[in-house]
Amino acid sequence: MFKWIAAVLGYMYFRFPGAILGFIIGTLIDNWTRGSGGAFKQMFGQQEEQKVSPGDFELNLLSLCSLVIKADGQVSQSEMDYVRSYFVQAYGKERANATFRTFNELIKNREISASRISQYLAARTKYPARLQIIHFLFGIAQADGRVSEAEARVIQEIAGYLRIGRMDFESLKAMFFKSADNAYKILEIEKSATDAEVKKAYRNMVKKYHPDKLGHMDEAYRKGAREKFNKVQEAYDQIQKERGL
Repeated sequence: MFKWIAAVLGYMYFRFPGAILGFIIGTLIDNWTRGSGGAFKQMFGQQEEQKVSPGDFELNLLSLCSLVIKADGQVSQSEMDYVRSYFVQAYGKERANATFRTFNELIKNREISASRISQYLAARTKYPARLQIIHFLFGIAQADGRVSEAEARVIQEIAGYLRIGRMDFESLKAMFFKSADNAYKILEIEKSATDAEVKKAYRNMVKKYHPDKLGHMDEAYRKGAREKFNKVQEAYDQIQKERGL
Protein backbone atom coordinates (compact mmCIF):
# COMPACT_ATOMS: atom_id res chain seq x y z
CA MET A 1 0.00 0.00 0.00
CA PHE A 2 2.71 2.50 0.99
CA LYS A 3 4.66 1.96 -2.24
CA TRP A 4 1.79 3.29 -4.38
CA ILE A 5 1.08 6.23 -2.10
CA ALA A 6 4.76 7.16 -2.06
CA ALA A 7 4.98 6.77 -5.85
CA VAL A 8 2.06 9.17 -6.41
CA LEU A 9 3.48 11.73 -3.99
CA GLY A 10 6.90 11.44 -5.61
CA TYR A 11 5.39 12.02 -9.06
CA MET A 12 3.50 15.10 -7.83
CA TYR A 13 6.69 16.77 -6.63
CA PHE A 14 9.46 15.38 -8.84
CA ARG A 15 7.59 13.85 -11.78
CA PHE A 16 8.85 10.48 -13.10
CA PRO A 17 12.14 10.23 -11.12
CA GLY A 18 10.21 11.07 -7.94
CA ALA A 19 7.67 8.34 -8.70
CA ILE A 20 10.45 5.72 -8.98
CA LEU A 21 12.14 6.87 -5.77
CA GLY A 22 8.81 6.95 -3.94
CA PHE A 23 7.96 3.45 -5.12
CA ILE A 24 11.28 2.10 -3.80
CA ILE A 25 10.91 3.83 -0.42
CA GLY A 26 7.28 2.73 -0.12
CA THR A 27 8.25 -0.87 -0.86
CA LEU A 28 10.80 -0.79 1.97
CA ILE A 29 8.14 0.55 4.36
CA ASP A 30 5.68 -2.17 3.30
CA ASN A 31 8.27 -4.86 3.94
CA TRP A 32 9.09 -3.45 7.36
CA THR A 33 5.45 -3.26 8.47
CA ARG A 34 4.98 -6.91 7.55
CA GLY A 35 7.84 -7.98 9.84
CA SER A 36 7.43 -10.54 12.60
CA GLY A 37 7.26 -8.03 15.45
CA GLY A 38 3.59 -7.17 14.86
CA ALA A 39 2.19 -8.94 17.88
CA PHE A 40 4.64 -7.28 20.23
CA LYS A 41 3.86 -3.84 18.80
CA GLN A 42 0.21 -4.53 19.58
CA MET A 43 1.05 -6.04 22.97
CA PHE A 44 2.76 -2.90 24.15
CA GLY A 45 0.19 -0.47 22.75
CA GLN A 46 1.51 0.09 19.23
CA GLN A 47 -0.13 -0.60 15.88
CA GLU A 48 -1.80 -4.01 15.64
CA GLU A 49 -1.12 -6.35 12.72
CA GLN A 50 -4.21 -7.71 10.98
CA LYS A 51 -2.97 -11.30 10.85
CA VAL A 52 -0.63 -13.24 13.13
CA SER A 53 2.60 -14.37 11.46
CA PRO A 54 4.74 -17.38 12.48
CA GLY A 55 7.15 -15.03 14.26
CA ASP A 56 4.29 -13.47 16.21
CA PHE A 57 2.96 -16.87 17.25
CA GLU A 58 6.35 -18.08 18.49
CA LEU A 59 7.03 -14.93 20.52
CA ASN A 60 3.56 -14.89 22.04
CA LEU A 61 3.74 -18.59 22.92
CA LEU A 62 7.14 -18.08 24.53
CA SER A 63 5.69 -15.23 26.59
CA LEU A 64 2.96 -17.51 27.96
CA CYS A 65 5.60 -20.16 28.69
CA SER A 66 7.58 -17.66 30.77
CA LEU A 67 4.50 -16.85 32.87
CA VAL A 68 3.99 -20.53 33.71
CA ILE A 69 7.68 -21.10 34.47
CA LYS A 70 7.72 -18.18 36.94
CA ALA A 71 4.28 -18.93 38.44
CA ASP A 72 5.51 -20.77 41.55
CA GLY A 73 8.38 -18.36 42.21
CA GLN A 74 11.00 -20.87 41.08
CA VAL A 75 12.61 -20.98 37.64
CA SER A 76 13.11 -24.70 37.05
CA GLN A 77 15.86 -25.75 34.66
CA SER A 78 13.84 -28.80 33.64
CA GLU A 79 10.92 -26.58 32.64
CA MET A 80 13.19 -24.27 30.65
CA ASP A 81 14.75 -27.29 28.93
CA TYR A 82 11.26 -28.58 28.09
CA VAL A 83 10.39 -25.30 26.38
CA ARG A 84 13.67 -25.10 24.48
CA SER A 85 13.33 -28.71 23.34
CA TYR A 86 9.84 -27.99 22.02
CA PHE A 87 10.92 -24.90 20.10
CA VAL A 88 13.92 -26.68 18.58
CA GLN A 89 11.73 -29.60 17.56
CA ALA A 90 9.04 -27.33 16.11
CA TYR A 91 11.15 -24.68 14.38
CA GLY A 92 14.75 -25.92 14.21
CA LYS A 93 17.70 -24.87 16.36
CA GLU A 94 18.60 -21.70 14.45
CA ARG A 95 15.09 -20.28 14.40
CA ALA A 96 14.46 -21.31 18.00
CA ASN A 97 17.60 -19.50 19.16
CA ALA A 98 16.59 -16.41 17.18
CA THR A 99 13.16 -16.49 18.84
CA PHE A 100 14.71 -16.65 22.32
CA ARG A 101 17.09 -13.78 21.52
CA THR A 102 14.29 -11.59 20.16
CA PHE A 103 12.08 -12.43 23.13
CA ASN A 104 14.80 -11.45 25.61
CA GLU A 105 15.34 -8.13 23.84
CA LEU A 106 11.65 -7.25 23.60
CA ILE A 107 10.52 -8.09 27.14
CA LYS A 108 13.51 -6.54 28.92
CA ASN A 109 12.16 -4.33 31.74
CA ARG A 110 8.58 -4.86 30.51
CA GLU A 111 5.72 -6.72 32.13
CA ILE A 112 4.15 -9.49 30.06
CA SER A 113 0.36 -9.22 29.86
CA ALA A 114 -1.32 -12.64 29.91
CA SER A 115 -4.68 -11.13 28.97
CA ARG A 116 -3.39 -9.09 26.04
CA ILE A 117 -1.30 -11.91 24.58
CA SER A 118 -4.01 -14.56 25.05
CA GLN A 119 -6.77 -12.39 23.63
CA TYR A 120 -4.57 -11.59 20.64
CA LEU A 121 -4.02 -15.30 20.00
CA ALA A 122 -7.66 -16.19 20.67
CA ALA A 123 -8.73 -13.91 17.83
CA ARG A 124 -6.25 -15.49 15.41
CA THR A 125 -6.16 -19.22 16.18
CA LYS A 126 -8.71 -22.00 15.91
CA TYR A 127 -10.11 -23.65 19.03
CA PRO A 128 -8.18 -26.98 18.66
CA ALA A 129 -4.92 -25.01 18.49
CA ARG A 130 -5.84 -23.13 21.67
CA LEU A 131 -6.60 -26.42 23.42
CA GLN A 132 -3.13 -27.58 22.43
CA ILE A 133 -1.58 -24.41 23.87
CA ILE A 134 -3.12 -25.22 27.26
CA HIS A 135 -1.95 -28.84 27.02
CA PHE A 136 1.57 -27.61 26.21
CA LEU A 137 1.57 -25.22 29.18
CA PHE A 138 0.56 -28.05 31.52
CA GLY A 139 3.40 -30.09 30.03
CA ILE A 140 5.86 -27.33 30.96
CA ALA A 141 4.52 -27.18 34.51
CA GLN A 142 4.88 -30.94 34.91
CA ALA A 143 8.44 -31.02 33.53
CA ASP A 144 9.89 -30.74 37.05
CA GLY A 145 7.79 -33.65 38.30
CA ARG A 146 4.54 -32.00 39.39
CA VAL A 147 2.11 -29.25 38.50
CA SER A 148 1.88 -26.81 41.42
CA GLU A 149 -1.37 -25.09 42.35
CA ALA A 150 0.20 -21.73 41.45
CA GLU A 151 1.05 -23.01 37.97
CA ALA A 152 -2.43 -24.46 37.54
CA ARG A 153 -3.99 -21.10 38.47
CA VAL A 154 -1.89 -19.22 35.92
CA ILE A 155 -2.77 -21.75 33.21
CA GLN A 156 -6.46 -21.51 34.13
CA GLU A 157 -6.25 -17.72 33.84
CA ILE A 158 -4.65 -18.02 30.41
CA ALA A 159 -7.30 -20.57 29.39
CA GLY A 160 -10.02 -18.07 30.29
CA TYR A 161 -8.44 -15.38 28.11
CA LEU A 162 -8.09 -17.94 25.29
CA ARG A 163 -11.84 -18.60 25.60
CA ILE A 164 -11.37 -22.25 26.55
CA GLY A 165 -14.55 -23.81 27.97
CA ARG A 166 -14.56 -24.83 31.64
CA MET A 167 -15.20 -28.51 30.90
CA ASP A 168 -12.44 -28.57 28.30
CA PHE A 169 -10.02 -26.98 30.76
CA GLU A 170 -10.89 -29.50 33.48
CA SER A 171 -10.43 -32.33 30.97
CA LEU A 172 -6.95 -31.11 30.05
CA LYS A 173 -6.04 -30.52 33.70
CA ALA A 174 -7.13 -34.05 34.62
CA MET A 175 -4.50 -35.39 32.22
CA PHE A 176 -1.84 -34.01 34.58
CA PHE A 177 -3.47 -34.48 38.03
CA LYS A 178 -4.12 -37.92 39.49
CA SER A 179 -7.45 -38.49 41.23
CA ALA A 180 -10.05 -41.24 41.66
CA ASP A 181 -12.35 -39.83 38.97
CA ASN A 182 -9.63 -38.67 36.56
CA ALA A 183 -10.82 -40.83 33.69
CA TYR A 184 -14.32 -39.35 33.93
CA LYS A 185 -13.01 -35.79 34.06
CA ILE A 186 -10.96 -36.40 30.92
CA LEU A 187 -14.12 -37.58 29.12
CA GLU A 188 -16.02 -34.60 30.61
CA ILE A 189 -18.68 -36.72 32.33
CA GLU A 190 -19.74 -37.56 35.88
CA LYS A 191 -18.89 -40.87 37.52
CA SER A 192 -22.63 -41.57 37.65
CA ALA A 193 -22.89 -41.52 33.84
CA THR A 194 -24.56 -44.51 32.19
CA ASP A 195 -22.61 -46.88 29.95
CA ALA A 196 -24.30 -45.32 26.93
CA GLU A 197 -23.28 -41.85 28.10
CA VAL A 198 -19.70 -43.02 28.56
CA LYS A 199 -19.56 -44.34 24.99
CA LYS A 200 -21.10 -41.14 23.63
CA ALA A 201 -18.63 -38.98 25.60
CA TYR A 202 -15.73 -41.04 24.28
CA ARG A 203 -16.87 -40.56 20.68
CA ASN A 204 -17.23 -36.82 21.25
CA MET A 205 -13.75 -36.51 22.77
CA VAL A 206 -12.20 -38.52 19.93
CA LYS A 207 -13.66 -36.01 17.48
CA LYS A 208 -12.53 -33.04 19.57
CA TYR A 209 -8.96 -34.21 20.18
CA HIS A 210 -8.25 -36.03 16.93
CA PRO A 211 -4.70 -35.16 15.76
CA ASP A 212 -5.98 -34.39 12.25
CA LYS A 213 -7.47 -31.17 13.64
CA LEU A 214 -3.91 -29.87 14.01
CA GLY A 215 -2.63 -31.23 10.72
CA HIS A 216 -1.79 -27.68 9.56
CA MET A 217 0.54 -27.02 12.49
CA ASP A 218 4.14 -27.96 13.32
CA GLU A 219 5.11 -31.55 14.19
CA ALA A 220 5.66 -30.65 17.85
CA TYR A 221 2.02 -29.56 18.07
CA ARG A 222 0.79 -32.66 16.27
CA LYS A 223 2.79 -34.76 18.73
CA GLY A 224 1.02 -33.00 21.60
CA ALA A 225 -2.32 -33.66 19.93
CA ARG A 226 -1.50 -37.36 19.76
CA GLU A 227 -0.63 -37.31 23.48
CA LYS A 228 -4.05 -35.83 24.29
CA PHE A 229 -5.73 -38.37 22.03
CA ASN A 230 -3.92 -41.22 23.82
CA LYS A 231 -5.02 -39.87 27.22
CA VAL A 232 -8.64 -39.99 26.05
CA GLN A 233 -8.17 -43.59 24.90
CA GLU A 234 -6.53 -44.55 28.21
CA ALA A 235 -9.37 -42.95 30.16
CA TYR A 236 -11.99 -44.84 28.17
CA ASP A 237 -10.09 -48.12 28.52
CA GLN A 238 -9.88 -47.59 32.30
CA ILE A 239 -13.61 -46.97 32.60
CA GLN A 240 -14.40 -50.00 30.42
CA LYS A 241 -12.21 -52.17 32.64
CA GLU A 242 -13.81 -50.84 35.83
CA ARG A 243 -17.30 -51.47 34.47
CA GLY A 244 -16.53 -54.73 32.70
CA LEU A 245 -17.69 -53.37 29.36
